[in-house]
Amino acid sequence: MSLEIDNLRVNYGSTRALDGISIKLEPGEMFFLLGPSGCGKSTLLRSVAGFIESFEGDIRIGTQSLKGVPPHKRDFGMVFQNYALFPHLTVDGNVAFGLEARSVPAAETKTRVADALQMVGLAGYGSRRPGELSGGQQQRVALARALVIRPRVLLLDEPLSNLDAKLRWEMREEIRRIHRQTKITTLYVTHDQKEALSLADRMAILRAGRLEALGAPRELYRRPPNRFSADFLGDVNALNGKVASDGTSVSTALGQFSLPDNALPPSAQPGTEATVFCRPESVQLLKPDEQPAADYVLLNAPARIVSAAFLGENTLYELELPGEIKWRALRHEYAGWGLNEGISVKVAVAHNAWSAIRE
Repeated sequence: MSLEIDNLRVNYGSTRALDGISIKLEPGEMFFLLGPSGCGKSTLLRSVAGFIESFEGDIRIGTQSLKGVPPHKRDFGMVFQNYALFPHLTVDGNVAFGLEARSVPAAETKTRVADALQMVGLAGYGSRRPGELSGGQQQRVALARALVIRPRVLLLDEPLSNLDAKLRWEMREEIRRIHRQTKITTLYVTHDQKEALSLADRMAILRAGRLEALGAPRELYRRPPNRFSADFLGDVNALNGKVASDGTSVSTALGQFSLPDNALPPSAQPGTEATVFCRPESVQLLKPDEQPAADYVLLNAPARIVSAAFLGENTLYELELPGEIKWRALRHEYAGWGLNEGISVKVAVAHNAWSAIRE
């Protein structure tokens, strides 16, 4: 079922928390709200859930306006950041809570609880209490409780933020699997870029209560609509220059670089100033006697490695280029000990990795 947020405005006293947000979630879509702390993403989620009653604009499920509809009558399932499980109830009791509140018959409740626990991989855990479970298991109980009511929309409020890195990865895959199985329209709030990029069908980036970007993850990562979105989604290696005479490439002090179709804004005519960027993973670092791969283009000047951070499967290098330009390069090092700090290296960038920054 579709969920439409139409020109939503929310005020906290004299502070405007949301300023004219309009988003439509398609039926069965996994949609992410992303942004820094205080950007309004949790306020938007709480408005959709019905916890914030005073707002301007409208929120609709299908063609039905939700203005004045209390949370328990919206048939939305919600998973909270802190799980919000009842410690005195068993797992079965926690999952069954929403069904009992809806006066679902006992026999049906028992079947649906068992099915929900089976779906989240907790079959056989029904008699345990939350205190006997790990953080990941508690999160699965919270998810089962939201799913068991067969919600029209599933709302997830930073559900993985309390888990360690390994559990976060496992739960991402579980959420992906469950969503594919249930096809429930899902609104998911997070500040974790990797979480959003890896799971979302589409996503919105909020800033100070306003919508900064809207689109598919790959589209926003590769060709963000503005500088804030570019920086928020990952490291940006930028070069200033001017649009070349061909109108499709940008000439900089370190070389002329071609851009994909429509990467430059319409106002960027030949001779006008422009800023291009690439991401760290598209950068190749080479020793003086090495040559770049065939699909890479060398910059016109060497760089100095300022620092190196070993991340396990990759090393993140901080680079200094001429003109005090700071870049980052992410290098996959499956053998050897990497490159030493302080050395000079040649820098090449994948030829199709460039895009333009729109301020």
